[in-house]
Amino acid sequence: MIELRDKTILIDGRPRLVLSGEVHYFRLRREDWQDRLDKLKAAGCNTVASYIPWLCHETVEGRIDLDGRSRPELDLGAFIDLCRANGLWFIARPGPFVMAELKNEGLPYWLYEKHPEIVPVGWDGKPATTHTVDYLAPGFLDAARRWYDAVMAVITPRLQPGGGNVIALQLDNEIGMLSWLSNCPDLTENVLADFAAWLKVRHRPESLRKRYPFDPDEPEARRAGIRSPAESYALALLRDLGHYMRDRFARYVATLRSWAETAGIRGIPFVVNIHGTGGGRALSFPIGISQLYPSYTQDFGYLSGSDFYLGNLTFDNFQDLYLCNAFMEAVHRPEQPLASMEFECGDGNYGNTYGNRLDPSAADFKARMCLAQGARLLNYYLFTGGHNYRLDPPPPDGDGRIAFTGERHGFAAPVDPDGRLNYSYPRLANLTRTVAAVADKLAAMWEEHDRVAFGFIPDYFMTESRHPASAAMATIVRNLEANRGPSAWETMARAMLLGGYRFGAVDLQNRPLDVKTTPVLALGSARYMDTAVQRKLADWLSAGGGLLLYGEVPLYGMEGEPCTLLAEALGTEISGFRQASERYFLALAADGWARPRPEVRSHFAQTFAAPLAEALLRVCDTGEICGFETAVGKGRAVVIGTAYPCDIALFRTALERLGAVAALRHDCENHGIFMTSTANAAGERFIHLLNLDGFDKRFHLYEHGRPLFDGHEIELRARDGVMLPLAMRFGEVKIEYATAEITAVSPDRIEFRATRRRGVIAVETARKLRVSPPCELRQDGPTTYGVLLRPAPHHDRIILCHERTGDG
Repeated sequence: MIELRDKTILIDGRPRLVLSGEVHYFRLRREDWQDRLDKLKAAGCNTVASYIPWLCHETVEGRIDLDGRSRPELDLGAFIDLCRANGLWFIARPGPFVMAELKNEGLPYWLYEKHPEIVPVGWDGKPATTHTVDYLAPGFLDAARRWYDAVMAVITPRLQPGGGNVIALQLDNEIGMLSWLSNCPDLTENVLADFAAWLKVRHRPESLRKRYPFDPDEPEARRAGIRSPAESYALALLRDLGHYMRDRFARYVATLRSWAETAGIRGIPFVVNIHGTGGGRALSFPIGISQLYPSYTQDFGYLSGSDFYLGNLTFDNFQDLYLCNAFMEAVHRPEQPLASMEFECGDGNYGNTYGNRLDPSAADFKARMCLAQGARLLNYYLFTGGHNYRLDPPPPDGDGRIAFTGERHGFAAPVDPDGRLNYSYPRLANLTRTVAAVADKLAAMWEEHDRVAFGFIPDYFMTESRHPASAAMATIVRNLEANRGPSAWETMARAMLLGGYRFGAVDLQNRPLDVKTTPVLALGSARYMDTAVQRKLADWLSAGGGLLLYGEVPLYGMEGEPCTLLAEALGTEISGFRQASERYFLALAADGWARPRPEVRSHFAQTFAAPLAEALLRVCDTGEICGFETAVGKGRAVVIGTAYPCDIALFRTALERLGAVAALRHDCENHGIFMTSTANAAGERFIHLLNLDGFDKRFHLYEHGRPLFDGHEIELRARDGVMLPLAMRFGEVKIEYATAEITAVSPDRIEFRATRRRGVIAVETARKLRVSPPCELRQDGPTTYGVLLRPAPHHDRIILCHERTGDG
């Protein structure tokens, strides 16, 4: 039985980590299946995931081949059974969409030919530029239902609760992504009629008439009014269409789930994966969260899974990954854990051009951060490459293959299309085996947080569809984009993480905001904010909350209507804006407790009249206030209404004045260290550390001002990461602390990886200990031992053997 409970994945009642690799059975010769599974097991994985492409299995309508009649590698049941014979769980991903560089995104050619009405048109009636479809079109649903019935007949007998190995089922793939990326919303006649019905439920008749100057029930009027909106109602449509599409996606997901359940799928979670990273950044990833969270939070039994493609995790983008995990967590139901269904691994050579070469640390770092934040499932994508065979009958498209990447596919994978290991495999395998060694601990641990959370407003990311000719839509979208991500993430979030803060996020739009659970809030704020959210923040501040606001104090609601509720609560009036130009060099001077600081350049400042506030930042040439601290009822707020540099000390002081102190600190002057901690109910802990730079670092760690690890120095090599144990028990052996990482655990030994030339493992046990040379073992008491680590050059493995006293 697979259960989601208290942010954990329980398999037969036991918390488990699912460490998976994506292996496309249909891209491999059947005789190569075992070889790829051997390499996956050797890398420490316990699960296989794969798309099940409709395009390949039903090339001709009504002739579905899931047992290998047409090609041996299409025997889905045989592949799942082989995984089970190898002791591996299986995650099924049957679409209908699968993408995976397949033609038509994995849909059969005949589907488009038979049902041309399912192909959307977008703004101004222009045809869709991607191979998307109207998800709720009757023709598409009828065909997809038959596909699901066929696939579920193979999967249902192989469910883990029934003795098989299938532990999860993904419903479709990256829902809404194609329309978003092309700015081409699905506006078929079917969608327009459905949207009109939705509008009548959403708005009262009189309000709807005022909102839109056309009759939604009249086909010609709504066709013109929605596809080519006028400026007078453009912002209303931006909001309504966004919320409608989210409801539409949720109904589609619920439909797919109902088909699966009718076919007998029970006792496993249904996965909805989230798209949105690219170019090494995740600034747009919350668009996917915003689009799909109503889909995967609508009922019990759903599991959301991220698609993370961030390349190397560096000083530039590490905060992106941390924030996106926090935002996912913020909208989750209480039982839902973090998971990643497409977790980038490999060397980055996606186009077989050697134009992008990732460091071996790339997947290692990202996995460590996700696990530290509570991820319970990672699916390495793509773990092994393969080959794209020719379809039968072949489409007249030049090569007739199943995908548009040529004959070979997955050039960047740790295992290449021909089965060879590339340079990314060893470190990925070492990391996965290390995680597997302590998986029982990690599977039931949660990240520890300081008294601060990051604010998340899903509607700030409802910007995926905007009419190209609408100046009103463009204005609000530009402001949201400027303030929701690059500004707050690059400055405030990075400063908080480098300052040692560990934090989650809060959904300000859909969840209650309470001082007891969220005493301090860091918020990237735009010029636009919903009236209800402004009121919620004002009430929370008055009740004693501490707000660090970075960006702009809102002037408007989300449809451009004047709304200054938050500004009024802050006791301020927005007096204007300053913008740098080629001839105007906007400079800022520190004031109040922010002094003394040098003047700094900026490109933007919002200015305030705040007579009761303490000024912190001023525009140099005018003296106008652009940053201040003020009391609000029982609470306090620090507002930085300007693009200010990543001043770690400034943001730390602001948060401390609001009541949030970072418990963890280090004394490395070079920064570039990410750190957080996890703990379980028994008090066992890991300190998670990443050295984001390309040079070694030596430092001490402190918690609440007291030295950790008895004051012993930590050394992290360039681009290295570790999980250091505290108060961790393995049977009769308790690791009080270690400045080395646990890599393997067995009944009579624990293996460690040393991160420096010298280090310490403090052990409490009644058992007799032995340690591998050249390390030293010192007994400090009847049951307490210290292991002085002196690993030999080029050998960092330390073996601690333990046996009962008196045993041979």
